[in-house]
Amino acid sequence: MKTFAEVFPKKDSIIGVLHLKGEGEQDIRDRAKREIDFYVEGGLDGIIAEDYFGTYPHLEWVLGYLRDQKLDIPYGVNCLNFDSLGFRLARETGCDFLQLDSVVGHVKPRDEASLDAFFALERPRTEALVLGGVRFKYQPVLSEHTLEEDLATARGRCDCVCVTGDGTGMQTPLDKLKQFRAELGHFPLVICSGLNEENCEEQLKIADGAVVGSFFKDTGKDTGEVDPERIKRLMDKVLRLRSEAG
Repeated sequence: MKTFAEVFPKKDSIIGVLHLKGEGEQDIRDRAKREIDFYVEGGLDGIIAEDYFGTYPHLEWVLGYLRDQKLDIPYGVNCLNFDSLGFRLARETGCDFLQLDSVVGHVKPRDEASLDAFFALERPRTEALVLGGVRFKYQPVLSEHTLEEDLATARGRCDCVCVTGDGTGMQTPLDKLKQFRAELGHFPLVICSGLNEENCEEQLKIADGAVVGSFFKDTGKDTGEVDPERIKRLMDKVLRLRSEAG
């Protein structure tokens, strides 16, 4: 099983999202190819495909495309609402990582044992790094445990914890980010909503990286078009921060 440092060796790694937007099959594919080129040319540290606008077959296609291109960049998958299929896609298409929107606290307390069994089944069969959400946007919080307890559970179910604000494109509150870091210690922590060129310096002092989708769109919203200029603006700042940090 891969470690976070093996997949993302650079400090403050930035992962760009493929939302699989498009009008019809060919447009979705052409748009995905174009966005992949933008992300690679922009110097991102990873690419994640998500069936946010598209469907499961679109995920299968784009992950196969990423595999066949043999690009020098890690790629991963988030199969929304169907974690078992995310593991399957990661195995079958050679993903370096996969994201699960929640790994603890989103099921009824009686079902946590079943969730343990699920991870005990899937993780040993999958080489991909697992990024797991805790108190993640749009996920129910049904836990009877404290955040500290749930984060301890998460460390046994994933290789990196994901943290977000209340919704897509919404900044992750600094207090929440600091609380997660305090509880996790040196365990990898990635921001999965709201990172931008204005807040990245403050937030990346705490987190180990970020998954970025909405900011890279020309409108700053998930429905927009990926804009190479916005990629450049964020990555220029991230590279400066890396240089200053030595």
